[in-house]
Amino acid sequence: MANEKTAAAPDSVQCPVCFKDFTSATINGHLDICLLKGVTDSSPSTADESGPPVKKSRTGPEAVIKPAASSSSMASAQSPGVFSLFQGNKGKPPVQTERNGLFVGKQSPGSAASKGVKRSLNEEADLGAAGTETLRSQQPAPASSGQGLKTAKRLSPRTLLAVDKPLAEVLRPETLEEYFGQNKVVGEQSLFRPLLDSQEIPSLILWGPPGCGKTTLAHIIASTSKRKGTARFVTLSATSTSTNEVREVIKQAQNELRLCKRKTILFIDEIHRFNKSQQDTFLPHVECGTVTLIGATTENPSFQVNAALLSRCKVLVLEKLSVEAMGSILNRAVATVGIKIQGQDSTNPKDEDQTDGHRPKIYIQQKALDTLAYLCDGDARVGLNSLQLAVQAQMSKTNLLAPDDSPQEILVTEEHVKEGLQRSHILYDKAGEEHYNCISALHKSMRGSHENASLYWLGRMLEGGEDPLYVARRLVRFASEDVGMADPAALTQAVSAFQACHFIGMPECEVILAQCAVYLARAPKSVSIYKAYDNVKTCLRSHKGPLPPVPLHLRNAPTRLMKQLGYSKGYKYNPAFSDPVEQEYLPEELQGINFFTWKPSDS
Repeated sequence: MANEKTAAAPDSVQCPVCFKDFTSATINGHLDICLLKGVTDSSPSTADESGPPVKKSRTGPEAVIKPAASSSSMASAQSPGVFSLFQGNKGKPPVQTERNGLFVGKQSPGSAASKGVKRSLNEEADLGAAGTETLRSQQPAPASSGQGLKTAKRLSPRTLLAVDKPLAEVLRPETLEEYFGQNKVVGEQSLFRPLLDSQEIPSLILWGPPGCGKTTLAHIIASTSKRKGTARFVTLSATSTSTNEVREVIKQAQNELRLCKRKTILFIDEIHRFNKSQQDTFLPHVECGTVTLIGATTENPSFQVNAALLSRCKVLVLEKLSVEAMGSILNRAVATVGIKIQGQDSTNPKDEDQTDGHRPKIYIQQKALDTLAYLCDGDARVGLNSLQLAVQAQMSKTNLLAPDDSPQEILVTEEHVKEGLQRSHILYDKAGEEHYNCISALHKSMRGSHENASLYWLGRMLEGGEDPLYVARRLVRFASEDVGMADPAALTQAVSAFQACHFIGMPECEVILAQCAVYLARAPKSVSIYKAYDNVKTCLRSHKGPLPPVPLHLRNAPTRLMKQLGYSKGYKYNPAFSDPVEQEYLPEELQGINFFTWKPSDS
């Protein structure tokens, strides 16, 4: 074979892996096969059959090619690293990268290519047509939530203590049939459902509260795409991904589309964490279809997502899960892990064998599940993880074996669920949409003189961590905007409440704000001042031409020149008259106008 190298054609190209010579027309096809099959120049015949083959260093084209090893040697030989030729430090063990794993990690143990056996050029040509399919078949399947769900279906309740993932992650749905609570978005009659079934997925922004199923829906889209082979799915999180990593993924998507004619679906979790310039990175690639972007966010996209990117995406609003949907999710969870509901007969004969191997019987009250569905605030993640915590706590407290070595029965009650839930927070985002929603609800409840609703929305804000001074400032505004002249003392009450909150702070000032809110709700309402001033602004903004000058008799005249020009001439000083003074105070164009009754159409 060394002689072949000397007699090679002048236009031949040498393979950098096996050092064979090929023509320019065949070198590319050979490289695909050579890299795929891990062809090496190791000499297993000189090594002990019980150990790995001895590698021969290849530092130039003069390296001698050893004969192929026998079948017995091949059976015991291990496949060397494909890219060992390019490793600079020979003293250190090679680091297996993700790229190496695609070629080495999944080779069949009986294949000759994985044992360093040389193939002839004819054999390589025969393999050329099937090279791409072999590469795809040898790539490891990406880990998905579906694997966790299949594993969970084989779990016993005892293994809940040993699961290294939260139950919400293990039981993440893989199909739309297991996806509850969002029928308006992905139901049979929805617009999005046929698009998902046909794999014509547009770029999407999934907007909804935590735990409503945004990430789960993205994983269902990924599972469907992988099963049909129509798209490649990449997941990134905006909390830990840099712009350079995003550009690298986009470059891979361009290559995937050009070489394999396969689209790339890019899922960005918490996309609102990207700033405006980072979001601009997606614009041209979403526009031309290089990537199909699916972004998930808990914040209002109108405020947090770039308007240019938002116009290229369809916004799907996912609602907070209802109590019925949470009940279905929890029932599916207890059925999957084998927990029985107290008082219900088991219809699955496998459940009767749960005591085999001294496994405890675990029961849960239906009332406990109902309470959990109500208290988790529509958050499936909170509900499932709280269920897991309650079960784990009871299994840890209970001696799993009775005195007679029989399995112990464990009952999870409503009190255990409440203790495991420990809902010490309220869903409220001081900087997001919920902030504006709650203050709007408080303002409109006081305007409608509904004192109970006013107290409720005030409590929602304060218990959620809102700044009390912000609430106090809004109450001051309300005192003039909505109460106004119907009760002028309301403004004094509101300003006093603001000062008291500033002096005392939370939590003592909450009762001060409550008193002020109830006072304003009960006070008579008048928006005459608010409307009159709004009419003044409208009049000024709609005026055509220069604004009218101030009348001369109303102008100040501090100098002799200004007095000579007529400033303040003819002004009647009101305290000097015992009777009402007839005098014009408006410009000539506006004389006779009444802003309390004036309408813009009157001008």
